[in-house]
Amino acid sequence: MTANKTILRALAGETLPTPPIWMMRQAGRYLPEYRATRAKAGDFLSLCYNPELAAEVTLQPIRRYGFDGSILFADILLVPQALGADLWFVTGEGPRLSTITQSTLDLMEAAGLGRAMFSDVDPNPTEMNAEAGIKVYRDGGHDGVIAFGGGSGLDLGKVIAFMAGQTRPLWDFEDIGDWWTRADPEGIAPIVAVPTTAGTGSEVGRASVITNSQSHEKKIIFHPKMLPAVVICDPELTVGMPPMITAGTGMDAFAHCLEAFCSPHYHPMSQGMALEGMRLVKEYLPRAYADGSDLEARGHMMSAAAMGATAFQKGLGAIHAISHPIGAVHHTHHGTTNAVVMQPVLRMNRPAIEGRLAKAAAYLDIVGGFDGFYDFVGKLNEELNIPSSLTALGVTDPDIDALVASALQDPSCGGNPIELTKENVTQLLRDCL
Repeated sequence: MTANKTILRALAGETLPTPPIWMMRQAGRYLPEYRATRAKAGDFLSLCYNPELAAEVTLQPIRRYGFDGSILFADILLVPQALGADLWFVTGEGPRLSTITQSTLDLMEAAGLGRAMFSDVDPNPTEMNAEAGIKVYRDGGHDGVIAFGGGSGLDLGKVIAFMAGQTRPLWDFEDIGDWWTRADPEGIAPIVAVPTTAGTGSEVGRASVITNSQSHEKKIIFHPKMLPAVVICDPELTVGMPPMITAGTGMDAFAHCLEAFCSPHYHPMSQGMALEGMRLVKEYLPRAYADGSDLEARGHMMSAAAMGATAFQKGLGAIHAISHPIGAVHHTHHGTTNAVVMQPVLRMNRPAIEGRLAKAAAYLDIVGGFDGFYDFVGKLNEELNIPSSLTALGVTDPDIDALVASALQDPSCGGNPIELTKENVTQLLRDCL
């Protein structure tokens, strides 16, 4: 059955299998289909948004498999002709992923794609992880990368694919000005992204965050062709996430949506996605946290993650600007750090965002305008057992001057609603502690 016929069935009110999972390729005009289908059937979408391939929208139904490792790679096996015959598997492998990782490798090998894997991925991946991965990739003569896992595995896999055919060092491609034009686009290997968390949205992003192990700074490596060619999202892959990681990654998605919505830059499409992404997090993150097997909640959180990462093309802000250096130096979980600093950032930015967040609160059925939205964030953090401060998160004896200097160099600063200065960022960090 074609996807279009399935959408028509949903619009006619017919009950579809629950939850149907989709792969969307060459997606540039997906919102009408998403909105109509969600309204009738609550469908989940996986999104590959590639402007270079956006001549038409093709929705393809994907078969569902049990959470026993026989996941969606039965469908990835259909794309090697387009992406190369020898795909290389990169994952931030841990106990939760070991079973599905091995089963996936078995499927790949049976289909003639090999079973080469790289799993030397730090929680905050560094250039050393990248260098090791690039060497193994080149030595193995691989044709493409399957990036599998959470944000760390996805980011590193994308960077390895990007650097596979480059001759310049990694830091020459930091997201500064037009540095991305230094890259040889023909040297970028194709990427298949399979997220196993719901937060970073790296699967729909054109960049990766890599920590400089010498300076302890997080750097953004950017190129348009780092956007994965195929993305597959299956909420069953997130079922095993422990509550703490569910909370942290979910709040990362919320932070992406919130900062994109508050950014002063002009991007109406991102604005709409950010607002609806916040609604999905508000309604479904508490459910996913309370019951990790709630597939409906897990599916909507995967959508929220992709929406947030697409929306923040409009900009991020102080939440990420201070979270990046804190995570790089103190090795805190990125999404959890975002959640911890969220209320202090809202207080600092209030003069510039009060009216905008009052409108968001009305859409989200939160009473009380800005104050109601602020209180909602605090209550959500409490419900998710987010630490109440950076000190409670484990940040001890911070070098505030160094953190401030790094924050002010972060590209996220440009999207903050008020100008960030040494003075207000210093006070912000003190408030967060």
